[in-house]
Amino acid sequence: MLSAVIAGVIGLALGGVIFFYVGIQYRKKVAEATIESAENQAKKIVEDSKHDAERIKKEAILQAKDEMLKQKDEFERDAKVRKKELQDIENRINQRQDLVDKRAALIEEKENNIIRKSDELAKKEEDLANAKERELQELSKISHMSVDEAKNTMMSKLEDDMKLEIATYIKNEQDKAKYEADKKAKEILVGAIQKCATDHTAEATVTVVQLPNDDLKGRIIGREGRNIKTIETLTGIDLIIDDTPDVIVLSSFDPIRREVARIALERLIADGRIHPGKIEEMIEKAKVEVENTIKEEGERALYETGVINVHPDLINLLGKLKFRTSYGQNVLNHSIEVANIAGTLAVELGLDPTIAKRAGLFHDIGKSFDHDVEGTHVSLGIELLKKYKEKDEVIWGMEAHHGDTDPKTMEAVLVQIGDIVSASRPGARRETVSTYIKRLQKLEEICDSYKGVEKSYAIQAGREVRIIVKPDQVDDASIVIMARDVAKQIENEMVYPGQIKVNVIRESRAIELAK
Repeated sequence: MLSAVIAGVIGLALGGVIFFYVGIQYRKKVAEATIESAENQAKKIVEDSKHDAERIKKEAILQAKDEMLKQKDEFERDAKVRKKELQDIENRINQRQDLVDKRAALIEEKENNIIRKSDELAKKEEDLANAKERELQELSKISHMSVDEAKNTMMSKLEDDMKLEIATYIKNEQDKAKYEADKKAKEILVGAIQKCATDHTAEATVTVVQLPNDDLKGRIIGREGRNIKTIETLTGIDLIIDDTPDVIVLSSFDPIRREVARIALERLIADGRIHPGKIEEMIEKAKVEVENTIKEEGERALYETGVINVHPDLINLLGKLKFRTSYGQNVLNHSIEVANIAGTLAVELGLDPTIAKRAGLFHDIGKSFDHDVEGTHVSLGIELLKKYKEKDEVIWGMEAHHGDTDPKTMEAVLVQIGDIVSASRPGARRETVSTYIKRLQKLEEICDSYKGVEKSYAIQAGREVRIIVKPDQVDDASIVIMARDVAKQIENEMVYPGQIKVNVIRESRAIELAK
């Protein structure tokens, strides 16, 4: 039984060995088959890759050939176009060369003609010089004088004649120029106004209001611009709000409207409540305040000048001059100055100071009207004074203050003088004292630079210059020429308002003492 078991075990062991061996052989065959299949597949892949590479290579070669052919065609087309352009340029160059050749030929021909004519002209000049020399010799024989002596005699005679002729000519031309003076002056004035209109408008038609801070600009504008529209509608001014820090600008030709808007706006800013209802209330209050100010300023002018019995409407119109300026000078203060100056002169001369003061105070009353009323301030003032039954002497004084008409009374002359003195006072019309002094010095330097001048004086605030010449060096005919030359030099070298009168004075005196 034991041997049977051993035999069974040995049988099982032999069976397992055989089975294991058979499994190994089977796996070996399967592996060999797999390896062979993989090798075959690899060979196939290699062969397919070779075929694909050949195919890609052929396709690349064909594509490169196509690209080369395409570029070749494009190059040939560009070459043809450029060749045509070069041919056109060459043709144009050839045409221009032909034109240049033709012009060169014409220039050469003209130069030859010029040379020929120059030779002919030189020959004629030589013949003329010879003829002139022969004539001079004949004249010398006839006059028994040498050529130099004859020249000196003729030049001396000619110089004397020319002085008189030049002086006469200048006098005649000055007389003729007076007829054209008004027309020329208007043209110059219009040109000057045109040049300075922009700067003057910007300076004379705006009022600047300072703000505590920029946040108020939005409140002044209001929701959807209601506040600013209300202000502009009620005051008739333009409100300019831009990027300028802490500033808004009021723009209008009417200074009284600007003043009303300024007062109302400043009060609104101080109050802090800015809405259409409050704006309307403040503007009404500002109008009342400005009307009171106008009346007070008119009464102040009457008080300072001593003028009485004036119609209330004239008092209000005088007060409006507080808000008018002329070249930066306040018109109301200017009128008060003119009235006081004219009145003082009238007292010194034994004339009627009442008429002089009244005419001086009202001489610019026409400037109180707005720009929409047509007429000069003189014509408007005449109508106004006639309307309120002022005396003729007062109207005449106002009418002649700019020299538009001849003064009919001595008081009218005093109003003219007062107007000139007040306007020409240093600093009155935006001219500093230093500038004023330099202008007078420049005037005298120009006058002193002329030969024969003994002394020169700039008078009437630079509106007139008087030149005293040495009588032994400058004759009567020469002073006319000197006056003209000085005036021309002043015009060319200086800038000044109005006009400057040049007076050249020549005086001879003989003094002897009887002992």
